[in-house]
Order: sequence, then C-alpha cells, then structure tokens
Amino acid sequence: MHLGVNIDHIATIRQARGTAYPDPLAAVSICLAAGANSITAHLREDRRHIQDRDIEGLAAIDGLHLNMEMGVTDEMVAICERLKPKACCLVPEKREELTTEGGLDVVGQHSRMAAAVERLSAAGVRVSMFIDPVAEQIRASREIGAAVVELHTGHYANYQGAAQVRELAALADGAKLAADLGLLVHAGHGLTLENTPAICALPEVEELNIGHAIIADAIFKGLHQAVADFRAVMIR
Repeated sequence: MHLGVNIDHIATIRQARGTAYPDPLAAVSICLAAGANSITAHLREDRRHIQDRDIEGLAAIDGLHLNMEMGVTDEMVAICERLKPKACCLVPEKREELTTEGGLDVVGQHSRMAAAVERLSAAGVRVSMFIDPVAEQIRASREIGAAVVELHTGHYANYQGAAQVRELAALADGAKLAADLGLLVHAGHGLTLENTPAICALPEVEELNIGHAIIADAIFKGLHQAVADFRAVMIR
C-alpha cells in the first residue's frame, strides 16, 4: 500500500503570515525519506494555500510522483495539461468550505467530467475521481475513463459507533466494486493514526492520501517521524 502525503497545510501556515516560509517544497525530500511514495498538493481556485509557484516547482522535481488535486475547471485542467504531473485527483471545490466536504457528483456531471478526463488522459496524466463510496458514482467513474477512484473517508473519520461501522462497510463494498470494474482504489480524507488501520485492512485499497493529520502530528514530533508513524501503521 502506497502513502501519499498532502503538503497543503505547510502552505497554509506560510500564507497565514504572508512570508516565504515554510516552503512546501522543502517537505518533499523529508516525506520521501520517511517512507512516502508520492506528494499531493491541491491548487485551489482561491489559492488559499498552495500557490502556482508551488505546483510548478513540484512538477519540476525530477522523478517525483506528484498527485495534483484540483477542481474540474478549465483553468485547472489547462494548468495540469501544461505541467503534466504523474497523477491528478479531481475533487469538488467550493470557496466557502474549510476543506473538501464530500465526493464528486460524477453521475450528475457526466459530460463535464468525461471531457476533463479525456483531456487529462491525453496529456499523459493518470486521473483519479474523488468520490463517496456509492455504486452509481463508482460505475460512472469507470464509464468516463478514469483510471482511479479515491474513496472519500471523511464521513467514516467523523462518525462514531454504529454509524462509523456502517460507513466502513460502505467503503469496503465500494472498494470491492471499484476493483471488480478494473479501477485502482485509493482512499483519503480525515484519516488519523487511530482510524487508519481499518482502512488499511481493505484489501482493494492500494494507496492512502493523508495530509492534515500528518502536518498536525509534525508540530509535536517532526515531519519525518509523523510520516514514518503512518507508514508503520500501514505496514502493520
């Protein structure tokens, strides 16, 4: 199972003061040395954390598996076509949200999503759809030609008790369906050291993308150790 580290919130700290530091790009070598397989960065339409110079700098790092998170807009598709990261993850995006609140509606925006996937795939970028573990959304992602689905684990992470058990079952069913359809299966959002093991136990899940918890843990234990601790949980 691969670990992708989202470095958005390093940029969040920088943007809070408008300084030149901390530089998100400085995190790349630390994360990789601690066991990460890829780096995720979300270039939002409002540029609240990652800036254009950040994503351009990341795309220029030789051999880096960069996963560019992005909204499905003409601007972002054009940037991704130009930079050609190894992968991109299409996500829903609203200015008023604190963080991504749910999965894409691939069913309801079938034509728009298909057009974006076609353009990005033609540019040589592996496309992932960030969706809730809903059968119709998984099938629609396969129909439009996406290579990957990233299952939204935010509800699972926020729930407790029976509700969490139900959400985990939905994630298990969604992962199995996606794999049966020939899709690669990733997962992410809201994952912590405490709730990650159950997601790791889903055999179809090949990659986790984790950001907020790693950067939060890094405040107390350092970035290398924070990444290494998640890597160790995944290996166990």
